[in-house]
Amino acid sequence: MPKRVLHGVVVSDKGAKTVVVRVERTFLHPLLRKTVRRSKKYHAHDEKNAFKVGDQVLIQECAPKSKLKRWEVVPSQAGA
Repeated sequence: MPKRVLHGVVVSDKGAKTVVVRVERTFLHPLLRKTVRRSKKYHAHDEKNAFKVGDQVLIQECAPKSKLKRWEVVPSQAGA
């Protein structure tokens, strides 16, 4: 089964080897037919402490690394 990959923005880099990433999703309200935005924060593992607040990142599922960390930052590819 493939691992889920999400796209978000780093909102905190205070933890050691950890970043908090806000992922936004949009959907159409079933009754009002209006676009609604919802966001959720994920704690992700950042081995090299390379990402700072405001960076756009991809995170992917991984085995649990701590109580809250179930995601890791995907290393950036050249040209992506």
